[in-house]
Amino acid sequence: MRTMLLVELDNTAGSKAIADGTMGKSMEEVLSMLKPEAAYFYPHNGHRAMTLVVDAPDESSLVTMCEPFWTQLNAKVEVIPCMSADDLRGGLSRLGER
Repeated sequence: MRTMLLVELDNTAGSKAIADGTMGKSMEEVLSMLKPEAAYFYPHNGHRAMTLVVDAPDESSLVTMCEPFWTQLNAKVEVIPCMSADDLRGGLSRLGER
């Protein structure tokens, strides 16, 4: 299922990761693992943040998707199921089949 991860990094943990050189490696590992179809990086609420659109094959995959952000960067992660315009069209067409 297409899933949007809204990730807000802790400033202290993020700054430490940048200072010790681990931020780039951590981000590359996470992006390589998640293989997002879209990834956006920006400031939000005074923190480093990102939105990733990924495929969650099942509910249990949320553990491996979120855990690196929590353990490595002390981040807040919001998980939102989402759909493309084609998905919406398909869902709306099923409404008429009821």
